[in-house]
Amino acid sequence: MSWYVLLVAGLFEVAWAIGLEYSDGLSKPVPTAATVLALVVSMVLLAKAVEDLPVGTAYAVWTGIGAVGTATLGIFLFDEPADLTRIAFICVIVVGIVGLHLASGGH
Repeated sequence: MSWYVLLVAGLFEVAWAIGLEYSDGLSKPVPTAATVLALVVSMVLLAKAVEDLPVGTAYAVWTGIGAVGTATLGIFLFDEPADLTRIAFICVIVVGIVGLHLASGGH
């Protein structure tokens, strides 16, 4: 169950990271409020996940999900570069996330 909580925490990390772009430097009230809410939810869920998972593993996976999700959405939402090298390194992060999950026994 902790891995599912960690996955959702990572998705909320993506939400707050993307929210930073929409909040325009935290100057727009509604996007800023949504960004702060997503940040709080992400942190609370991460804290819940580390009750059962090693903190180093959980943090690495959480930031990895955030990095992959934010970079991917940046390509689609903000016309960020989608060259082969960038995509390859995003895939390396995914491999790292999967590897950490497998190395922990996947529980």
